[in-house]
Amino acid sequence: MHMRMDRIAIPLLAVCAVFAQGDPQQRGRNRAPIDQPATSPPAEPAPAQPARRAPLPEEKSSVTHHSARIGGQQLNYTATAATYIVRADDGTPKASFFFVAYTKDDVPDASKRPLSIVYNGGPGSGSLFTHMGLGPKRIVLTDDGYGMPAPYSVVENGDSFLDASDLVFVDAISTGYSRPAPGENTAQFYGIVQDATYFSDFIYQYLTRNERWASPKYLIGESYGTTRSAQLANVLQHRHQIYLNGVVLVSSVGFGNWGADDRSKFFLPTLVTSAWYHHLLPPDLQKLTMDEIAQQARQFAHGEYAAALEKGDQLSPGEYQKIVHDMARFTGLSPKYIEQTNLRISPQRWFKELMRDKRRTVGRLDSRFVGMDVDAAGERNEYDSSEASYEGAYSAMFQDYVRRDLKWNTDGYYTITANVRPWDQGQPGAVAEALRSAMTEQTHLKVLVVCGYYDLATPFNGIEHTVSHMNLEPPVRKNISFTYYEAGHMMYIDRKAREKLHKDVDDFINANYKH
Repeated sequence: MHMRMDRIAIPLLAVCAVFAQGDPQQRGRNRAPIDQPATSPPAEPAPAQPARRAPLPEEKSSVTHHSARIGGQQLNYTATAATYIVRADDGTPKASFFFVAYTKDDVPDASKRPLSIVYNGGPGSGSLFTHMGLGPKRIVLTDDGYGMPAPYSVVENGDSFLDASDLVFVDAISTGYSRPAPGENTAQFYGIVQDATYFSDFIYQYLTRNERWASPKYLIGESYGTTRSAQLANVLQHRHQIYLNGVVLVSSVGFGNWGADDRSKFFLPTLVTSAWYHHLLPPDLQKLTMDEIAQQARQFAHGEYAAALEKGDQLSPGEYQKIVHDMARFTGLSPKYIEQTNLRISPQRWFKELMRDKRRTVGRLDSRFVGMDVDAAGERNEYDSSEASYEGAYSAMFQDYVRRDLKWNTDGYYTITANVRPWDQGQPGAVAEALRSAMTEQTHLKVLVVCGYYDLATPFNGIEHTVSHMNLEPPVRKNISFTYYEAGHMMYIDRKAREKLHKDVDDFINANYKH
């Protein structure tokens, strides 16, 4: 979940349509060698990037003690900022993972306390955003999520999940402070299965070193982190025989196997909810609630609109004009513009087009945010107005917090957005199959899907379609639940959404293990 997450130049799988996945992990108790991630290599392996000349950082840690009021209770906790070296079976260093673990103090038996591994997306994003949004400290923004000018500040996060679970925030290899070992071919890290393989080895190491094997275990990923979680649930099981209690997919990529026009259908409901937010719909639609307008948009997108796309140029003139009229009614765009797009609205153009007459653009991560470009006649917006609002505060205050509060003193560069191209996307639909397989074999594994109605980076209808086409048997399908927010990609920037997210995730964690 930005450029960071989707901020990188792999534009979130071309905006979420088909971030394909690698093959599920091989079965068996013998784990695959760490530099051979249990999947068939691509026909033409990605070229190695130049070897890093700097030595791999030595393992080190900084342990500090804190107290905060979270979930209505005063909570004492220990923060451990550290690096772990992940090695091949022969002891060769492969990479250094940086993480910060928050563990509740005075717990009679830590092995019974839930443990959640948390990360961001991209691929190529450091985990500072989830860290400073879901951890015990959060960035101070306005109640509706807008950034403010410096001096920035952090406060106790009363809505952190730390009251329900210990939290371990991890940077993916090449992001944040995590790095490949010198001389290592980065292709072994940069891919859906490859990435999940190394994360699984980090988790194995963390559980072992901290005696947490018996703990209820959860994955919480945002944006591409949801693709990682879906694949990782399978990799953990087959590589290390680690079974999960739950997976929380925050602003989930739709990791299905789709055709070209599917992208148009799955984005349309979020275009509609966004136009509704900006009061650009006719009165009869504008008076509906958010849930009602979202449902009408789903029905239109997968009914009349899908049928029109299927007919293509076989639409009669009357049918064509009706679909143009209905699309204009639902989106707030002009009939002429919809005709010019051949009924297929590009999100990248839509950011510019929706409020063009007001000389304003619309945000991608959160369509409630508006921006301004130098050229109001241009085809695409210059920047994401939502991300621009708060990114500076997140970057500055993570750097300050990790040094001042966590005592992590380093000259290393914290990479917010790493260039992890080329990224091995694997086979279309394989990640959905990996999650289906994991859920079917681990019958106690539950999944919570967290969706923002104003998220144009990972539109909610994409993951809805993925789940409904995973071929899950009814006893397994009931283990997936959805929750929706009048918010964007990072719903925790908004006060009301953050409070709801805290309750939803705490309830999910507490319901899925025996206290």
